[in-house]
Amino acid sequence: MKKQQPLSVLRMILLLSAVLVISGCNGIAAMARKVTYPPDFNYVSEQEFRSRMDQLAFQLQLLDKALVKVNTEQSIQQQQVLDALRNIERIGSSLQAGEAGSSHPFLQDFMDDFVTDVGKARTAATMKPASYYRAGRLAGGCVNCHEVNR
Repeated sequence: MKKQQPLSVLRMILLLSAVLVISGCNGIAAMARKVTYPPDFNYVSEQEFRSRMDQLAFQLQLLDKALVKVNTEQSIQQQQVLDALRNIERIGSSLQAGEAGSSHPFLQDFMDDFVTDVGKARTAATMKPASYYRAGRLAGGCVNCHEVNR
């Protein structure tokens, strides 16, 4: 009987240690980010990141619909295209690396180029007559980037 007692004490010590370790790690991720990430690193949660990407995808769908419309008056179509491009540029800028954006590795490499392309597409869409060639290429740019980075 004496041999069983040290074993149960050992189990209690192990259980207590496990509970302490688990409870001690509750906020460790946030503390680790403060220490391990450089000051210019902006951590964007997965939920916020996905939300912005969903918004971007929705605006790209609106852009595609505006570009396809053939029975719409040109000024209405131009305004719809410009509205979508402005929204895409705003959302894309919020995803860029830096103070206001994310430090996601793929975004660091490609989002600057994407936002530049959106700006060029917006400029071309404001001309008279409007040119939608660059606007039409934007969705294709998303597909190419996502294929490469999967």
